Amino acid sequence: MKLVIITAIKEFEKDIKLQLKQAKVGTFSYREVTGFRDSTEDALESNWFSSEMNQTRSMVFYAFVKKENVDLLFDLIDKFNREQKTLSHIHVASLNIERTN
Repeated sequence: MKLVIITAIKEFEKDIKLQLKQAKVGTFSYREVTGFRDSTEDALESNWFSSEMNQTRSMVFYAFVKKENVDLLFDLIDKFNREQKTLSHIHVASLNIERTN
């Protein structure tokens, strides 16, 4: 069993739910969060609004996933990200679970 954490902009919520279903993840938790991005390092030309901190409506998903389904989930998210025309992507991480009850 692994703990999978997924973050993305709110607009990708339905896509993430579909990917979780396709990877046979039947149980998960999620909530809306506010994402922050520090753009002080960006070039002035690419920072159109001249704001140093940008907020984004985002989502975070948590799921305990069977080891054999984690790779499939990562593959689905990787495929989704490659096909995106936007700069935003879905971010995913998995953590080993040493002990559960």
